[in-house]
Formats: sequence, structure tokens, C-alpha cells
Amino acid sequence: MLILAIDTSTSAITVALHDGTRAIAQGSHLDARAHTEWLAPLISTCLSDADKQPSDLTGVAFGVGPGPFTGLRVGMVTGLTMGHALGVPVHGVCSLDALAAQAAELVADGELLVATDARRKEVYWARYAVRSGSVERLTEPAVDRPADLPDEVRALPSAGRGPVLYPELFATALPVLDVDAAVLAAVAVARIETGEPMPVEPLYLRRPDALTTAERAARK
Repeated sequence: MLILAIDTSTSAITVALHDGTRAIAQGSHLDARAHTEWLAPLISTCLSDADKQPSDLTGVAFGVGPGPFTGLRVGMVTGLTMGHALGVPVHGVCSLDALAAQAAELVADGELLVATDARRKEVYWARYAVRSGSVERLTEPAVDRPADLPDEVRALPSAGRGPVLYPELFATALPVLDVDAAVLAAVAVARIETGEPMPVEPLYLRRPDALTTAERAARK
């Protein structure tokens, strides 16, 4: 097994190669607006560092968000295109799930919140339960203004950039800010092994900022 993992849903453009047991190469770059410039070089560097070729891949996994439209689309289109070109399966992972898995080791059995930057003074969020090291999502991903989240949710230990952007609204910020592709890869591998479905539909949760010509005309 050799899985290429990609995520561009947060401020990190992140890539990893996973052999089914561990990540054998990985790389990230922090820039919320340079996904197109950085993703391909990171993929190339990871393959080179692991002494692998694209033809060695047995699958591609990528974060399906939620995330800002343009950045998220870059990672998903790249993953889908590579999977199609190489004739290997593609797997979608909710990016919030990867962040929850990263944060789980910092939380004893209990619950945590993942809240990422959705711009427009909103956050993408979901609530999770941690039990004996395993992580279960309790709510569907949503997008809301931070102050509109229930008080008991905002009181949970919270991962993602939401608590950094709105520290007055989140009680306990965890030092997990952006998706790590190595962890996303591990989540994907575990789901592959159990046969859990991993749809590749994007979780945009709202319409993009950009409008088509017809949509602009309709608003006049």
C-alpha cells in the first residue's frame, strides 16, 4: 500500500505518503492563498524523499473540507486527477475528522470541538467524542458565527484556528491549528481497512464568493 494524502482546506497546504503502517514522507507550507503554487512541488518533493514514483501509488486520499471554496477545490481536483490518471482509488476524508484525530491525544476520554476559519467572521465546526484513543464525530459539519454556537460546545477543548481568531468565545484552545496530511492519511488507511465509505463530494457548506455571469445579472 502507498497512499498519497493531500489537504488544502485550512491555512496549510499539506501532503504525505503513507505505506499502510506509517507516513514515510510529508511536507507542508503555511499560506492560505497559495495552494496552486505549492501543492504540486510538495507532492513532487514527497515522492522524491521517499524514492517513489507516481506509478507506485495504490490510492489517493484528500480532505473534502469543509473549507474555503478555491483552496479546497485545488486539493480535491489534484487528487481526483491523479487518481484518474494513475487508475487508482480515490478516498475523501472530512478535514475536521483529521484535525480531531490530531487533537485526540491531547484530550482524555471526553469531548472536543474542531472549529476552523470559514472567513466572513464564521467557523466550520463539528463536535467529537474521544474514547480510549478512538474518535467519533457527533455532529455533521456546519458553518456558523462563533457566538451562535451553543455555550456547552464553545466550552469544550477546541482545535483549529477558530479559537485563535476568537479567543474570547472559546474556553480552551488546543495547539492543533491546521490539518496534518500524515494524520489524514492514517485516518484514510484505517477506513480503507474497515471498508468504511469515503465519498469524494466536497463539503463547501455554502456558495462560493465568486458568481457566474448569470448569477450577477440575476442580482441586478
